[in-house]
Amino acid sequence: MSVLDNWQQWKDFLGDRLHQGIDQGLNKETVNDLAYQIGDYLAKQVEPKNDQEKILADLWSVASPEEQHAIANMMVKLVQNDGTH
Repeated sequence: MSVLDNWQQWKDFLGDRLHQGIDQGLNKETVNDLAYQIGDYLAKQVEPKNDQEKILADLWSVASPEEQHAIANMMVKLVQNDGTH
């Protein structure tokens, strides 16, 4: 089963990657930019696997670039306390 199949597993996966990046010295601006790039890639290349991902994909598809950055920043905030750290 892919981490994309389960919302909590996806959030834990993202939380782990976030903590790894911070531990390796990435600053908040870089983290948020990477989150935007990942969100854009997922929206264009990956079929949503659960209801939450479908909602995010729908929101992303109608959002302006500024709004997409805001969505990415909110996802960073959402997962900052998730993961196995």
